[in-house]
Amino acid sequence: MNSLGFDKSESNTKVVVAMSGGVDSSVAAVMLKKQGYDVIGITLKLYNNSNVSKDKSCCAGIDIEDAKNVAEKNGFKHIVLDYQDKFFDGVINNFVDSYSNGETPLPCVKCNQTVKFKDLLNEAKKIGADALATGHYAIRKGSLNNASLHKAKDFSKDQSFFLFATLQEQLNYVRFPLGDFKKSEIRQLAKKYNLSVSEKPDSQDICFVTSDSYRDLIKNLNPGVIKKGIIYDIENNILGTHDGISNYTIGQRKGIGISGSKESLYVIDINKDQNSITLGTKEKLKKNVINFKNINWLGGNIVPKGLDCSAKIRSTQEDLPGILDINSDHGTFTFVNELDNTSPGQACVFYKNDQLLGGGWITT
Repeated sequence: MNSLGFDKSESNTKVVVAMSGGVDSSVAAVMLKKQGYDVIGITLKLYNNSNVSKDKSCCAGIDIEDAKNVAEKNGFKHIVLDYQDKFFDGVINNFVDSYSNGETPLPCVKCNQTVKFKDLLNEAKKIGADALATGHYAIRKGSLNNASLHKAKDFSKDQSFFLFATLQEQLNYVRFPLGDFKKSEIRQLAKKYNLSVSEKPDSQDICFVTSDSYRDLIKNLNPGVIKKGIIYDIENNILGTHDGISNYTIGQRKGIGISGSKESLYVIDINKDQNSITLGTKEKLKKNVINFKNINWLGGNIVPKGLDCSAKIRSTQEDLPGILDINSDHGTFTFVNELDNTSPGQACVFYKNDQLLGGGWITT
């Protein structure tokens, strides 16, 4: 078996590497090439670079050139695919719709779920690749047909949270060469390989927002959602008006436009049907039961009924203990301790030790 789990030589194993133009995917591609694999780098053009902030972008103009440069200098083929329409339909539209419905979206998950692990994965299969590799910090374990997903060695950079929607058949096909490395080690490898991107800063969310505020994007693509409504307190008293529910997220404290309260007020509810916002104290945000839907299960034969495990609702937070109950496509996770800032449209992702069991989209 080679390092990717195939019973053949590296030179006879074709691997497509998704190259965003950043240091992680570049190192992944060059690492596999140096191990002897038949590597093809593919970069997706996702939007027009002239409309994207250079310090936040990935898969735009300059990133495509960076990926192309890495491939040329290291002797493997590089392909650019124009996925602007696919990215708009699968990610940007969802982003706008989610905010328009009073939710808080997770565009990185949607990008992995649609463009990368659906469209790009199918493209890799079309050209006869044995696997699709990415620069994600996560670990894949298991066979060609029954893989499992685990946290990366570098917990501070672990990206398994953003991969929870990966289907089992997709996980069987995908590889994560960087999962056993720390970020500092990848930077060192980039210098060792003499990559032009070795000092390139990491891309940041949200990569496709073209100004200081996501609100401009929503206003341009769905101007009808920007309409005034009522701001209430928890006793239904009117506190003021807002300029559109898409301007707010659950847990927001700043920029609400309401003053005079003795205590700090937070957005605790967004009602799309009534076009209203409800404010309350931080205490009103706290809950320990999270409801979710559209579950993707990667836990194999583990029974998700009264399961003692852990979960988290933010990629950057530590997963916390609780009880998982899934009934068909809906479920609940009951945390031992209360959380705040849970928002519809975000994800609840479950773990058993370092194994990702799956996740669902939060409803309440």
